[in-house]
Amino acid sequence: MVDRIADIWGSRTPFAQGERWPIRVDQKLLDGVTEEQVDRWVQSACVLCSNGCGADIAVKDGRMVGIRGRAVDIVNHGRLGPKGLFASCQGVDNADRLTRPLIREGDRLVETDWETAMSRIVERSQTLLADKGPLTHGFYTTGQIFLEEYYALGILGKAGLGTPHMDGNTRLCTATAAAALKESFGSDGQPGSYADIDECDAMFLFGHNMAETQTVLWMRVLDRLAGPNPPQLVCVDPRDTEVARKATVHLAIRPGTNLALMNGLVRELIVTGAVDEHYVGEHTLGFEGLRAAVERWTPDEVARVCGVEAADVRRAAQIFVASERVLSTVLQGFYQSSQATAASCQVNNLHLLTGKLGRPGSGILQMNGQPTAQNNRECGADGDLPGFRNWENPDHVGELADLWGVPVDKIPHWSPPTHAMQIFRYVEQGSIPFLWIVATNPVVSMPQAERIRRILSAPDLFLVVQDLYLTETARMADVVLPAAAWGEKLGTFTNVDRTVHISEKAVDPPGEARPDLDIFLDYARRMDFRRDDGGPLLDWSGPEDGFRAWQECSRGRPCDYTGITYDRLRGGSGIPWPCNDEHPDGTVRLYGDAVFPTDVQRAETFGHDLLTGATVGPQAFKAMRADGRAILKAAAYAPAHELPSDEYPLQYSTGRTAYQFHTRTKTARARQLNRAAPSAWIELARGDAAALGIEEGDIVRVTSPRGEIVVPARVGDVREGTVFAPFHYGYWDQERSGPDNEPTAANELTITEWDAVSKQPIFKVAAVRVEKVRDGVSPAPAPTTTASRPARPGQVPPTRGGTDAEVLERMPPVDPPTLATDEEAKP
Repeated sequence: MVDRIADIWGSRTPFAQGERWPIRVDQKLLDGVTEEQVDRWVQSACVLCSNGCGADIAVKDGRMVGIRGRAVDIVNHGRLGPKGLFASCQGVDNADRLTRPLIREGDRLVETDWETAMSRIVERSQTLLADKGPLTHGFYTTGQIFLEEYYALGILGKAGLGTPHMDGNTRLCTATAAAALKESFGSDGQPGSYADIDECDAMFLFGHNMAETQTVLWMRVLDRLAGPNPPQLVCVDPRDTEVARKATVHLAIRPGTNLALMNGLVRELIVTGAVDEHYVGEHTLGFEGLRAAVERWTPDEVARVCGVEAADVRRAAQIFVASERVLSTVLQGFYQSSQATAASCQVNNLHLLTGKLGRPGSGILQMNGQPTAQNNRECGADGDLPGFRNWENPDHVGELADLWGVPVDKIPHWSPPTHAMQIFRYVEQGSIPFLWIVATNPVVSMPQAERIRRILSAPDLFLVVQDLYLTETARMADVVLPAAAWGEKLGTFTNVDRTVHISEKAVDPPGEARPDLDIFLDYARRMDFRRDDGGPLLDWSGPEDGFRAWQECSRGRPCDYTGITYDRLRGGSGIPWPCNDEHPDGTVRLYGDAVFPTDVQRAETFGHDLLTGATVGPQAFKAMRADGRAILKAAAYAPAHELPSDEYPLQYSTGRTAYQFHTRTKTARARQLNRAAPSAWIELARGDAAALGIEEGDIVRVTSPRGEIVVPARVGDVREGTVFAPFHYGYWDQERSGPDNEPTAANELTITEWDAVSKQPIFKVAAVRVEKVRDGVSPAPAPTTTASRPARPGQVPPTRGGTDAEVLERMPPVDPPTLATDEEAKP
């Protein structure tokens, strides 16, 4: 048994380059439950990060009582991370689950029945449609529900109501991943595979603290590092993360300077003669423009702007050049910072310039942050057109109109879809008086929290919230709908590297809670949305009908699901799309043939100017004649809009901890996780703390032009001049987390600003000042096992889990014969 709070990544199973990652099956049952007492195991996959680990749910007496990893799954080979082990069941099986709908009566939310709640929603919806039209309606969703649910919502929003105001919290998380893939390759969809970790000579992690955000993926890296021929690592992160500690080169750059660094790395490839001229000439466009854009970014200039050593910049570039096979991963350190799309496209450019793409060990993972974020993007619930179709391409809009049986003009395509930040602005202005929020908590997760509270409390707004618990956002609603959770409904979802899993229903939802799909279908029926032939717009009887409808929508598109069925997903491993007649067993990597979806009829976008966000447009895109070639995009570096000043001398950046997920709706209800990181803190560098007279655990006030928080300080290993805060902590479990009703939520301080192309908010760059409020009485509540470790470990008790955090790890001597190969991805 292993304490998986103290030892986040568990026991090592070393393996060599090119070998199969060994199996290790992690299992956690609730206290007092033995394996012999489990009635049945039900197939699923974990939904507590974006990794998408195959899992089985233990059921006893109609209750979920545990979880174990699936040895046959190509994603995790049996492993699970701490959040999956401890919060999968504990996170949903709680007495404070919502079990009946709530409606607002005066200043109170009171229980009611479904008929009353849905009638109130439909009455307001129909009134607004009749009086002012579909632009009155907005939807703000999630990365947590299932494919079939997203697709139902995409259809009812676009073809039922006809509103362009649809987006998800994926906009906050990894919208830049999709944007960068579309700009470089013509379409969303990860080129690489997790299996590239097994094959690569080097890994570059750009703003990606994999050790905490995708713990199982980091286990795979650790096992490669522990085996023969380990890969070299290059880490770009202002904090001394576990990734940084294992890195060959750690580039601890100033927040907001990612593009300057990337321009410098691209320049080094060009000036050192490392460009694969044949690949670039045959398979890309834009090289001369790229070369001109990066010309000034010598290593010395990168060092000056980014605050790193010029020698380290050269060394990082040398590693990329000298390594035959390179895997790059990118996450929020790039996505939530200045010039996010431009910097992320430069990662793509490194691989395009050298032809290191589409073959084992050579690939790109523009990571996601949530388990089903990919499906939100695929299915159109985030505003994009389903099936990676292009809203500027009339043929694509016509395909959807034919598929759904509605007039072309019903589907909004006259302008870009409305992104989340603009949706909330329209709510603030009063032009969206009906907002439906599904499985997300923007009161805590959106930037400038005080503004979001003010927007959602407007008396003229009709707010519907659909969730598991009475979150900070749900408390502000006019109607609250209780939703079924993972394990309480059937559906499918897709992870970062395009692997599709099925999640079976293991138990019934509590009380009157309903699956999100049932709620959407009920709304569509009550609204009487119909096709041109008079039939119902959504005539599905359940999730499998929805999946079959999605297969048809995806047919012939880059994300083709036509070869995947529920039966094929049952009993074996997940399957990576595209899966069709041409690729009957799925597709592990994209672009091995160096043919990209940039043909006019394949492209999901016609592209944007990376500096201004202006669209290229259909005529200019056609004139480029990309015709299956990738596009080498570039932009000039520009400093962040909010820089340190005399009044606010430090830079502020938010992020995650390994023990919590999003706004803690599930993880704070898992006692093992919550003990490890129970409440908010900030992190200061040793030098900054000494200059301010701050010791470990002292209570400090952090102030930005937008607000303040009062929290304990961890004196740690963040870059000097930088303040780090985990964003998870809101106020649902108490009015304020600090004494004297003091604010503690990290997003009280963040700025309302977004990337020009992806429209992703900037959480990583703001200016703050820090001052001591009073002496601390104990160390900060930050864990000691992660990047939040104290500068002086002996002063702080180590993070431990205790007996209830012990996990069974089984390591079979040989792989079972049913294990799918990573290359074949067979069920």
